[in-house]
Amino acid sequence: MTTHLEIVTTQGERWDLLAWRYYGDPTRYEPIITANPHVPIVPILESGWRLAIPVLDRESAPVLEADLPPWKRGL
Repeated sequence: MTTHLEIVTTQGERWDLLAWRYYGDPTRYEPIITANPHVPIVPILESGWRLAIPVLDRESAPVLEADLPPWKRGL
């Protein structure tokens, strides 16, 4: 089983945008930063960095309101 995805950054990538893209939650960037100690923690990443994006198990993934049935949403 794959424990991470490998990506190459493009100009303007940010930690929070990567977390949004891969986890659906921009505040979940910490696992990505932890998996990539070779990358400096800067607001905007340069292009060309090889990053490991950890694959999180279902239990640790956030539950998004859009994924809930209508009767469980905060409407």
